[in-house]
Amino acid sequence: MRAARDRTMRSTRSRDAPGFAVRCLAADILESVLYRRRALDEILDSTTELATLAERDRALTRALVAIVLRRLGTLRHVLSLFLDRGLPRQAPRVETALLFGAAQILFLKVPDHAAVDLAVRLAQADPCAAGFAGLINAVLRRLAREGAARLASIDTADLDTPEWLMTRWTAAYGAVTARAIAAANRNEPALDLTVKSDPEAWAKKLGGRVLATQSVRVNASGAVSTLPGFAEGAWWVQDAAASLPARLLGDVRGRRVVDLCAAPGGKTAQLALAGASVTAVDRAPARLKRLRDNLARLGLSAEIVAADVEQWTAGPFDAVLLDAPCSSTGTIRRHPDVPWLKTADDVAKLSALQRRLFDRAAALTKPGGTLVYCTCSLEPQENEMIVADLLVRETCLQRAPINAAEIFGCREFISKDGDLRTLPCHFSDSDSRFAGVDGFYAVRLVKSQ
Repeated sequence: MRAARDRTMRSTRSRDAPGFAVRCLAADILESVLYRRRALDEILDSTTELATLAERDRALTRALVAIVLRRLGTLRHVLSLFLDRGLPRQAPRVETALLFGAAQILFLKVPDHAAVDLAVRLAQADPCAAGFAGLINAVLRRLAREGAARLASIDTADLDTPEWLMTRWTAAYGAVTARAIAAANRNEPALDLTVKSDPEAWAKKLGGRVLATQSVRVNASGAVSTLPGFAEGAWWVQDAAASLPARLLGDVRGRRVVDLCAAPGGKTAQLALAGASVTAVDRAPARLKRLRDNLARLGLSAEIVAADVEQWTAGPFDAVLLDAPCSSTGTIRRHPDVPWLKTADDVAKLSALQRRLFDRAAALTKPGGTLVYCTCSLEPQENEMIVADLLVRETCLQRAPINAAEIFGCREFISKDGDLRTLPCHFSDSDSRFAGVDGFYAVRLVKSQ
């Protein structure tokens, strides 16, 4: 009974420590990603405890989880240098506490003593991990003394990307580019906005800069909804690379265009703003609600259809845009959980779905019409190989290579086949906060008359 009382008192003291609530919530979220394989955005959207925190603490919670996921391989490697034995499987919070402590010591501006203390308290509050509090204290204190020097002596370029992904990227892009992609993915990205008009004025108002793609890049903190222009619908959030595929349809004014797998609606908004008669199709009601809300805020309209694209029959349309579900390996900058959730098997399964959706998109395209297929994947199995297979089966479709003028002169974004291919390491900048874009692929096809 006395031991139980001591544990209860120790846990209560831990909960009273400043910053403990944030670390505890961040620990729960991280473990949901790593051990229960839940997507980070899904967790953040559904975690009610986040709503009770101040904006600063919500941002800190996400930042703590994100830095651990971005540098997970490096953190695990460095910690292993200070551990004589492996970590206890029955107490996952031991590793979680060590990861958060190490991340704060090595990468965040948190005083060493505070990082160590909070990590220890995190373990003490967990019945399975409490017995390892002394180990956590010892490891992190030693890491605080020696960790920076150890880290400086290690080539960490490949550590934070799973081996299966580095192998694929090396085969597809070469070793140098693969390492550049991996390095770019470790940086927290800025916020990209597609503005309705006058990007220079909005960049000045928001303290950002205008990119070559005419997106406005902002190094903003806090809730997006508090930024100037949000409430009046002057812009929407959209990565610079994600804004390019819709442009490949050309002048869509007055044309019937269908946006397949459309939610959350950035490309639908582009097409509507350009004067197209847009039909937006997606099968997820929750995502379609977000699309409706976005269009309402922007003062734009489109026909919205809740349907499975594989089963949906309509058209034919003058132009078809298919942003197919994919492994999302091009968006690791913004979604650092992706490398730890996806596998090579997922790529194979998704490529089968993409083939079926591509066939459907081709059927929805009228003779003489244009079809753009795109994904935010870096994997050729989801992109070039899909296109090559379709062109063999559908002889009525021909590739229409893009030219640099269509994408604001960004020649580095054009593949040898004339397709769009952006990489996370594109848009280099001395300030890492303003560097990089999502990895996107897009091909434009024309259907014969």
